[in-house]
Amino acid sequence: MDKAIVLAVAASVCTAMSSVCQRMGAKSTQARGFDVGLMVRLARRPVWLLGIASMIGGFGFQLTALRFGDLSLVQPILAAELVFVFGYLAIAGSGRVRCRDWLAAAAMSAGIGVFLRLASPSAGRLHAPGSSWLVSGLVTVTIVAAALVVGLRRGRRAGAAGSRRAAVLGAVTGISWGFMAAVIKELSSHLGGGPGAVLSNWSLYVLVAAGAATMLLASHALAAGPLAASQPGFTIFDPLSACLLGVLLFGEHIRAGAVDLAGETLAVAVVIAGAVVLSRSCLALGESRRPSCPPQPAGAARTAEEGSPA
Repeated sequence: MDKAIVLAVAASVCTAMSSVCQRMGAKSTQARGFDVGLMVRLARRPVWLLGIASMIGGFGFQLTALRFGDLSLVQPILAAELVFVFGYLAIAGSGRVRCRDWLAAAAMSAGIGVFLRLASPSAGRLHAPGSSWLVSGLVTVTIVAAALVVGLRRGRRAGAAGSRRAAVLGAVTGISWGFMAAVIKELSSHLGGGPGAVLSNWSLYVLVAAGAATMLLASHALAAGPLAASQPGFTIFDPLSACLLGVLLFGEHIRAGAVDLAGETLAVAVVIAGAVVLSRSCLALGESRRPSCPPQPAGAARTAEEGSPA
């Protein structure tokens, strides 16, 4: 259990770095509609490739964490990703961190810990029935397709359409990552059988196809608007959908008493509230357009989102 937690934290750090680096690469890249060629253009940017390398590293840590821990334990820890993104922006930006930003970061971290403490996820079965996978896959694809239509439609409008589109695509990407986490959990149960067992299992090929589609969705979300708009969807919908799939597919159990449910609901609400506050902070926005944002030195806003990842 402790090993799974450490590995999940490492995965969270890697995915946070991935989001920051990919946003740096995608910031000046425009995508009209659903542009399949977007990733080809992004692949020419070294910082975006660094983000992909970080994503692969995060995948490795997540895969190993899911081998030692349950889906409903590992995925909520990954919600700390936004805290690490915020920390990077605090260091790379102007350094003017507001008190409410730090309180939101602390509240989000505490909310994750309280949820895990109250839920106490217990082990489920190693493999989910094929029929359950089929239903889950169809439902996920339907939700993603519907949200994608909404996101593209909003993207054609003027005004704040870019941020709205990024938010919708970020939520879609989070849901897709949650489904991928369930597939990773299935795949991790075959690692002990060696390469033959892994290569002969369907989960590897579904993971490759779903991973490519999700990476394309994430690239569009990051290119559509500021990191502040897409990151909450990444952070919130990933663990929530993964936990739901852990219960429905693998029969994982969480405490469901009246007091436990009330506490778990409150903890999730705190995490979501913290994510929203952090995503709207001046550092996360990387700009000082709002009157409430303190003035920044020249070039600070650019540094916050485009600075060197080193």
